[in-house]
This record gives sequence, structure tokens and C-alpha cells, in this order.
Amino acid sequence: MKLGRLNHVGVATPSIEAALRFWRDVMGARVIGEPFDMAAQGVRVCFVETPGEDGTAGTQIELLEPLGEGSPIAAFLEKNPLGGQHHLAFEVPDIHAAKVWFEGQGKRVLGEPRMGAHGTLVFFVHPRDMGGVLTEIMETPDGH
Repeated sequence: MKLGRLNHVGVATPSIEAALRFWRDVMGARVIGEPFDMAAQGVRVCFVETPGEDGTAGTQIELLEPLGEGSPIAAFLEKNPLGGQHHLAFEVPDIHAAKVWFEGQGKRVLGEPRMGAHGTLVFFVHPRDMGGVLTEIMETPDGH
């Protein structure tokens, strides 16, 4: 299994609007996507991109706001009311082969691959099996 590049850092927030002000005004984000709902996952999502060197693409941040009390982000915010880093997302060329590989390593995969915010299949690996970090494995988006 070949692990690809870090695609994004997921950040939980009680308010995408407040988080956008922070990422734009403090962190210098210039590429800001339109927020959208992913009702199946119980989240509102917005991607921002920090500036890289010489105006190149920087790091992509996925802002996650809960859509309701049943959202996994709501549970995260109960423990971390200000929000914070929720997960790291790495690309793989074949999501199904990656799932088999992680399971073969004894890692706890949280559910079956499902559609993620980038329009590709994703799954998550339990943080206790990943050095304390919730890890999203996502199929490499087209054009990457």
C-alpha cells in the first residue's frame, strides 16, 4: 500500500463563519470555498487554503461545523468547546486496497468507505491505532 500526500487537516469549529474570519484575517487564507452541508455525515464543511511560498498553493484546511446534536463534530466540541484539530487526511490511489492493508495491520477502520467532501471515497482509522490521531484515508481526487 502506498500512502500519498497529506491532503488536508480537518478542524472542528462551533462556527464556520467565525473560523473563516480567523483563517482569512490571521492566517492569510485567500482561497476560501463555499460552505456546504454533508447531511449524511452530520456536518457543514468549508475548505480554505493557506498561502504557500511565492503565491503557490499552501495547506488545505477542512472546517467542520456540526449540523445537529447527533453529529460526531458535536461530540468532539463537547470535549473541546473552542474546536481544534479533528483529523489528518492522506491520499491513496486505491481506497479498497488501503482498507484491506490497514485492517491487515490490525488497525481499526471505522466503517466502510463512503463519499467524502472532495467527492472521493474515504474511511477513518481509529486514533488509538494511529498514534492518537484520527486519520482519514481518501482516494486521490482527480487532477492530483
